[in-house]
Amino acid sequence: MKSSIDAQIKRGSAELAILSVLAEGSLHGYEIAKRIEQQTDSVLRFDVASLYPMLYRMEKRGWVKGEWKLLRNGRSRRCYHLTPAGRAKLVPLRRQWQMFFEALNRLASLENA
Repeated sequence: MKSSIDAQIKRGSAELAILSVLAEGSLHGYEIAKRIEQQTDSVLRFDVASLYPMLYRMEKRGWVKGEWKLLRNGRSRRCYHLTPAGRAKLVPLRRQWQMFFEALNRLASLENA
């Protein structure tokens, strides 16, 4: 059984997680949440109710762009894709998280945990 990640740590990692999955292509909110869950072996999970406010904030910052897409069944979904500013943000964000994990590893000897 996997242990869950503390909510504050998860909130801090949300930008990296969302930008990373959107770097692979355009997705709607539910797909973003499922992709994060799948790619982290269910360690990170975001419910759609908490995901959309993050997407709206990221859209205001210009990192993602949401567009309504009409599905074959006549329904619409808002799909998000990374903007050039979002791609540019992802590079230093990945570097910062890598430095953070390396520092925690040195501090807490996580490789021995």
